[in-house]
Amino acid sequence: MTILEMVGLEKRYNSKVKTFSHGMKQRLGIAQALIHDPKLIILDEPTTGLDPQGMKEIRDLVVSLSRDHQKTILLSSHILYEVELIANRMVIINKGKTVIEGSVEDLLNAAETRVNIEVDNTEKAVQIINESNINGRLDDVSNSTIIMFMNKSEIAPLNKKFVEAGIAVHSLVPTRSLEEYFLNLTEKGE
Repeated sequence: MTILEMVGLEKRYNSKVKTFSHGMKQRLGIAQALIHDPKLIILDEPTTGLDPQGMKEIRDLVVSLSRDHQKTILLSSHILYEVELIANRMVIINKGKTVIEGSVEDLLNAAETRVNIEVDNTEKAVQIINESNINGRLDDVSNSTIIMFMNKSEIAPLNKKFVEAGIAVHSLVPTRSLEEYFLNLTEKGE
């Protein structure tokens, strides 16, 4: 397989670069980095300015280079959703200092999880939360929804307490995101 095939530009072999889209230029830059068959490739914001399809193509290319071609990719990005999708390890740096590092999965599992809880009686649900030994914090309460930040392991016990108290739980949706985790860590450091 040629480098141009690897990055999906084999059909544009004879095209002038000035005719390339931004995404094609990004793939061409990655192809240039591959010329000497390095073990390590450093990419700085490779999806910036791309449309959703171009972003997916670059993500897929990065994953393929790592998985299929045994390349180590050092990816610098502020698009944390992208990092969450393609990285297996990460380092969060704030003001030039390492805040935390480790596997993406382990770090996200250790983070507080935002939980959107839709119930039929928010007043009673908040009372149960306050009286229980659930170690979480209420973020917002509306007519039918409670938003909490809590440890993932406490979600099922909280749901059980609601059901035992006769509260109808219409939905309980945990969400965790690298963006929330990053903001939480970096705001503590300010």
